Amino acid sequence: MNTRNDARRRLPSMSALLANPRIEALIAAHTRPLVARLAQKVLAEFRGRLAAEDSAVGAEDVIAAVEAGAEEVFGERLRRVVNATGIILHTGLGRAVLPDASAAALASLNRCCNMQIDLGTGLRGKRNFMTEHILCELTGAEAAMVVNNNAAATYLILVALCKGKEVIVSRGQLIEIGGSFRLPECIHQSGAIAVEVGTTNRTHLRDYAQALSPATGAILRVNTSNYRIEGFAKEVSIGEIATLKKDRDVLVIDDLGCGAIVDLTAYGLPKEPTAQDSLAAGADLVCFSGDKLIGGAQAGIILGRRRHIAAIKKHPMTRMFRVCKLTDLALEHALRLFLHPETLAAAHPTLRMMTLPPAVLEERARALKESLAGRVAALKLAVKAGESETGGGSLPGARFPTYVLAVRSDRCGADGLSRLLRRSEPPIVGRIAGDDVLIDMRTLLEGEAEIVAEALARIDARLAKSSP
Repeated sequence: MNTRNDARRRLPSMSALLANPRIEALIAAHTRPLVARLAQKVLAEFRGRLAAEDSAVGAEDVIAAVEAGAEEVFGERLRRVVNATGIILHTGLGRAVLPDASAAALASLNRCCNMQIDLGTGLRGKRNFMTEHILCELTGAEAAMVVNNNAAATYLILVALCKGKEVIVSRGQLIEIGGSFRLPECIHQSGAIAVEVGTTNRTHLRDYAQALSPATGAILRVNTSNYRIEGFAKEVSIGEIATLKKDRDVLVIDDLGCGAIVDLTAYGLPKEPTAQDSLAAGADLVCFSGDKLIGGAQAGIILGRRRHIAAIKKHPMTRMFRVCKLTDLALEHALRLFLHPETLAAAHPTLRMMTLPPAVLEERARALKESLAGRVAALKLAVKAGESETGGGSLPGARFPTYVLAVRSDRCGADGLSRLLRRSEPPIVGRIAGDDVLIDMRTLLEGEAEIVAEALARIDARLAKSSP
């Protein structure tokens, strides 16, 4: 290649690049050393590419590449996202939407707080006191405690109370959840000894009874929150299991998984065992998640007899799994909503999304389509009936009739359109069905239909401009 015509000569020098006003703005935001390293990397990539091909590349291309790289490397990792997937508890999108009360309480924590001080006496106070108090009020439990997730709750119960002892569990309840967390491994790591009874699909009370021995420390029942075994199947209720205790020093533990503290059937939803029912049936300890059906921040909740909770709290592993002030406050204010059942469905985002009538969703979908009339030409829009789901390892198999805005582009396809929506500000995440990207109205929050409309209008203008 003729050196004088070498395309690499058109690339800006490092000093010229760093002196550009747009790059100086990046330096002000992210410091000179970090931006300089990124700029060096971008220049090296352009030089390598231009050494193999003679392309028309100039300073503007390099500056744009540095800006794009800065956004990718230095941009905020956790950002607001519009959930248009129809999955109410979307694990990838942070599961439960926090109630307004929780978000407002978190916003107030830009000051010190009384996390662990008794304002009355001035002495050291109890962590999570109010959250635990509300849990006991709602469920009738003698005592409560909060840890960082339900897997930690299960592990702490076992390591604190069952180490070196046998724990009887049905084969049909040896669950695996997201992240390859497996219950048998949790039991093993706790130092307890798993004793499997029954079969994958059927376990009888006699199976538990025959497995009892002087070495038994607990009978563990696990709610299969993320799958269902149907057909020729049988499982034993927590009440039946509790009858096996009699005078034995054996714990009955109920791991509820997604966990409920209200009767969901009262809202027209599928039946899910409640903590109250388990405790009333004779469970010594109950544990479940705080960020699924409870609708708070990620947490694990343990309820039960006072002496058992006290023993768990004294265990040295408890400190490793305790929650911070942010989790405690968010969970407290989510739980406070359950103290007012008359307004719960309207104030609780998860319950609100689950109980929205299909007719309301159809009306919203048609309004969204009409708001785009005359504003889009490259995109094809249609209102269609569909189904939403709970997600987040909760209410497996439950489907909710919904309405979606189906968006199609012949110019970039469903994958390309989905990518453009994710690159909007704020990002919009829908779901793909065939050639369409579906915007599910069930999971859109207040004001988000307008955000979707603006994003689609911008995408349509971009596609129209790029058309041949």
